[in-house]
Amino acid sequence: MLAATVRVTRDLDAAEEAVQDAYVQALQAWGPDGVPFRPSAWLTTVARRNALNAMRRRRTLQAKLPLLLEREEVGMPEADGEAIPDDRLRLIFTCCHPALAEEARIALTLRLVCGLATADIAHAFLVPEATMAARLTRAKKKISAARIPYVVPSEGDLSERVDAVLTVIHLLYAAGHTAHSGADLVRDDLTERALDLARMLRLLLPADREVTGLLALLLVQHARRATRTDAHGRLLRLREQDRSAWDRAMIAEADRLVIAALTAGPPGRFTLEAAIAALHAQAPDYERTDWPQILTLYDELLRIWPSPVVALNRAVAVSMVHGPKAALAEVESIEQGGRLAGYRYLHAVKADLLHRLGRDAEAVQAYRAALALTGNAAEQDFLTERIRSTGTVAHISGQPKPVATPRADSPAVRNGPRGCAES
Repeated sequence: MLAATVRVTRDLDAAEEAVQDAYVQALQAWGPDGVPFRPSAWLTTVARRNALNAMRRRRTLQAKLPLLLEREEVGMPEADGEAIPDDRLRLIFTCCHPALAEEARIALTLRLVCGLATADIAHAFLVPEATMAARLTRAKKKISAARIPYVVPSEGDLSERVDAVLTVIHLLYAAGHTAHSGADLVRDDLTERALDLARMLRLLLPADREVTGLLALLLVQHARRATRTDAHGRLLRLREQDRSAWDRAMIAEADRLVIAALTAGPPGRFTLEAAIAALHAQAPDYERTDWPQILTLYDELLRIWPSPVVALNRAVAVSMVHGPKAALAEVESIEQGGRLAGYRYLHAVKADLLHRLGRDAEAVQAYRAALALTGNAAEQDFLTERIRSTGTVAHISGQPKPVATPRADSPAVRNGPRGCAES
């Protein structure tokens, strides 16, 4: 809806207001009249009409008239209610214009195109919500002041925007893969939207290796979405999941894409992440996972994309190849760097390693730190259980029994900035 309305207004704030007004009108009209057959089409049409009326009221219709002359077919969404794919891509590339700072591009696209709440975006960037709100406001003003066009750029200009677009789609999927808050572990609306955008982008850029790699990564993650929780919503670690229930067609498609990306040239960040995820998916069971190969891929990923989260993921692979003591030293080094202080998986991974080393009292404290940083009910329950079980072990072994608190384990070791290897 927003993407379609921006085509009329060429102004993000005005488009957002028109869309929100359309929701208000729906609340008023649908009660007595009933929900229309195509509610999204109704909403989009009303939002665009609201935008036009607002422009007339501002006495700028004549100045904006050339922008309103559109083909009739783009005025109405498809019957399934989804916005027209080209509209979404135009808005993504507008938000990812190089005139904006990289973090602003990604944050603005997550907010406007992907519909993430400002609080969730702030969580993804590990900054306060007020800071993220200010960044979003500045980014929208910059688009207006710089008169950034609402178009898919020419082929020559695509390359400087593609990496930001890929990052946006990846973060969107990660936000749905493990929701920051709420009762459910997964938000299917976000993961489906991200996968849809990745497929559209590959149609636009079929020869781009990283576009191919990102699509492969999302397919592998999506293939096992149904097994990440049990029938009661309890989070299941990778070792506990029923591999026979994974979508093998999706995994096979991802495997073909990974091979195509790897053979086309030197691998980039998303291609390497996809290769790591594919190795997890191809293992017949958890014990026979090819951890040495995964560690080798993480070594290369850390070389080309030196992120502290990648270093944390690599430490998990180190623990499986060289043992938890070697991995703990690396995690403590990352912790001392301070960049992941608010990242719950740093504390969860540390707790898991401490538990494997028999240092359960310390593990409980690390699990508590992870628990304090998550608002997701499934993760909270999972971590609470680990605190209880680990605390009991510590008490039996003669260590002081911790005060009773909620439960824990390292619920998710991440492939990349927010990709998931353990859950």
